[in-house]
Amino acid sequence: MTAKLELRGVSKAFGPKKVLQGVDLVVPQGKSLVVIGGSGTGKSVTIKCVLGLMKPDSGSILVDGKETVGIGARERDQLMRKFGMLFQGGALFDSMRVWENVAFGLVQGRGVDRKEAYGIAVEKLKAVGLDEKVANLFPAELSGGMQKRVGLARAIAANPEIIFFDEPTTGLDPIMADVINELIIKTVRGLGATALSITHDMASARKIADYVAMLWQGKIIWYGPVGELDKSGNPYVDQFIHGRAEGPITMAA
Repeated sequence: MTAKLELRGVSKAFGPKKVLQGVDLVVPQGKSLVVIGGSGTGKSVTIKCVLGLMKPDSGSILVDGKETVGIGARERDQLMRKFGMLFQGGALFDSMRVWENVAFGLVQGRGVDRKEAYGIAVEKLKAVGLDEKVANLFPAELSGGMQKRVGLARAIAANPEIIFFDEPTTGLDPIMADVINELIIKTVRGLGATALSITHDMASARKIADYVAMLWQGKIIWYGPVGELDKSGNPYVDQFIHGRAEGPITMAA
């Protein structure tokens, strides 16, 4: 099993608050890993450390076997070309048309001319089930589900090797959430990409994951194939995946 992305002993604290306390995680090449865990357990901080938006206090983050912690700006810029990202709220630019949102990284980051970028944007919009006429609309003219699709089209616009999905089904009704899950599976497999997702939505996790990891108090407390999730033997995992109030995880008052 070849690791596309690997975290070894990654720690991050903010003052006295220790958010990550030695995270070890392997995302195999071409597979989909979903990280589950409650709010404030460090899921988003983990992704920000991988993307270089935060620097871990200690530990190693390897992409294709190469260390990425502490690399220079130019190397980081090259590395980021391997990544695509679907943000939790869509994070679309209100003042830009849909196609400009999808092609933003191509035009701004890679110098692709607007005519070529438009063609790529339309192709990616069609890949997520949206017609070309949507391309010239503004985000405010779209439903939440359509905005999420546009965000997915943008995430895959440059054919990334690794795609991050940050709470991909938040705010969607169950049917639209399932549509987005299906699109995630289709687009990731179509690209042969490696996927890392963070979610609270267990229906989504079960659908899009090959592997699941649970983050609790800054550490990975369980990791395994999605098919073994229900027989993890871990009381924290069991409580979380079934949404039980009773168990070792207690909510702060």
